[in-house]
Amino acid sequence: MSMPMTIREYLRACDIDFEEVPHPREVSSSRIAERAHVAGNQMAKAVMLQGDEGYRLAVLPSTCDADLDRLSALFHEKVELASEAQVAETFSDCDPGATTPVGQAYGLQVYIDDMLRHQPDIYFEAGDHQTLVHMSGHEFDRLMTASPHGRFSRQH
Repeated sequence: MSMPMTIREYLRACDIDFEEVPHPREVSSSRIAERAHVAGNQMAKAVMLQGDEGYRLAVLPSTCDADLDRLSALFHEKVELASEAQVAETFSDCDPGATTPVGQAYGLQVYIDDMLRHQPDIYFEAGDHQTLVHMSGHEFDRLMTASPHGRFSRQH
């Protein structure tokens, strides 16, 4: 599989300059970063959350875990991880487990961890387990300009 058209078309519609980087098949974002020789703090991963207000996407460095207590405080409601079935339904054209940070393309509100802001380069899953999207930090900031941000990750 390659990058789903949903993601490709959204990036093009936003006029984002990006490249696709093939990598050996891996399913863990930290392993992908390692195998692709990408710094873990520049590898963004997406975590889908469920709360009373619906589903959201938290985007954070691959070297971190989402702090659900901090996210609950940020959203002013209790949130938990969405089920695998709900993630698969929302990201239906992506490989299972290859959730992309471009949740806007799927109608989700995206929240960015401050650790990803102002990085020189950002990499993330392209919706499969064999391709990364690479863009400059400036392009990533442009892509996520409407996304709220805060500090909600913790080191593994």
